Amino acid sequence: MKVLVANLGSTSFKYRLFDLPSGTQLARGGIERIGQTGGRCFVEIGDHTEEATLDVADHAAAVGICLDQLTNSEWGCLSSVSEVSAIGFKAVFAGQLSGIRLVDDELLAAMESLGDVAPAHNPPYAKAMRQLRSAFPDIPQVAALETAFHETIPPEIRSYAIPHEWQADFGVQRWGFHGASHRYIGERIAEILDRKDLRVISCHLGGSSSLCAIRDGKSMANSLGMSPQTGLPHNNRVGDFDPFALPVLMRATGKSLEELLDDLACRSGLLGMSGISGDVRDLEEAASRGEERAQVALATFISSIRHYLGGYLTVLNGADAIVFTGGIGENSVHVRQGVCQGMEWAGIRLDEQRNQEVSGESRVSADGSDVEVWVVPTNEELVVARQTAALIESQ
Repeated sequence: MKVLVANLGSTSFKYRLFDLPSGTQLARGGIERIGQTGGRCFVEIGDHTEEATLDVADHAAAVGICLDQLTNSEWGCLSSVSEVSAIGFKAVFAGQLSGIRLVDDELLAAMESLGDVAPAHNPPYAKAMRQLRSAFPDIPQVAALETAFHETIPPEIRSYAIPHEWQADFGVQRWGFHGASHRYIGERIAEILDRKDLRVISCHLGGSSSLCAIRDGKSMANSLGMSPQTGLPHNNRVGDFDPFALPVLMRATGKSLEELLDDLACRSGLLGMSGISGDVRDLEEAASRGEERAQVALATFISSIRHYLGGYLTVLNGADAIVFTGGIGENSVHVRQGVCQGMEWAGIRLDEQRNQEVSGESRVSADGSDVEVWVVPTNEELVVARQTAALIESQ
């Protein structure tokens, strides 16, 4: 079965094509600056790589171009579009409509109604899904909701201390996100260590970041709450924040609630703290030059990771493995070192040289460390491909 996995942004479409059940990646590519001039189109199929500049009107047109690439008579990997059994989406939030679901009117309406909870994700996904349903009606679409992996989190961890009906009637709770990434990490570290009875703390650190406590392959807690704006500081999103500060800011700035929420979603996080960038690489460079705001932003980020790490050691009654993944988790020596510093009391001992020399899947804990510390590149798209194939086969 050939499954196309789509990663959508408001102006971008990136994809990977998998052959299931083997999980072999047949192709990857995408288009950037959709709806603008000078879009970048790229594709990698086997040994063939190609890049071009072109104007693309919308996501449906982008998918059409990508399908043309996949069926190219000279270097494509498909003989026809009909070989694509489904398109899978790493969708974010549809409230009570969690799990792995066929994209239908009910799901799209739920995603659109919750656009203000996940403003960077739901609106572009719902819009693109509608375009693709119209343009390619014969290709089933599957949404793998990021909340699905966290359905095993117990009530005492999922619940806020709010009026009962807010949760029961309106779904206000800690939903958790980054489900595909944390699921992959839980499965992959179990394969690496050849154990299924593991207590794992998965640290997905990137433009958007979260920690997840995993026991026996199941999610027990996730630092993201009702929305993807919460938990750790993100590149430009706030993370944990007291909502009672909003009336103060409304009076002081004259801004509306909607304007302040936009500030918290787009101009906060590491970007807002540093005034420089939301990219940890930029902040590490600035911090090395002695720029105080960059230093404080990095220290706050690391402190927040440690806060949740300590909490999840309690949730799991210890840990067998801590895994760093995502762009920051895989590449930042400084962040990994900062998170693990002084954690010997919890059986966590980092090996300085291994931490400096990470390449691909790497153990970075010291010999004799009670808790193994690993860097494992995530593969969310493969998880979505497998989930999509399973649903299509079940139909």
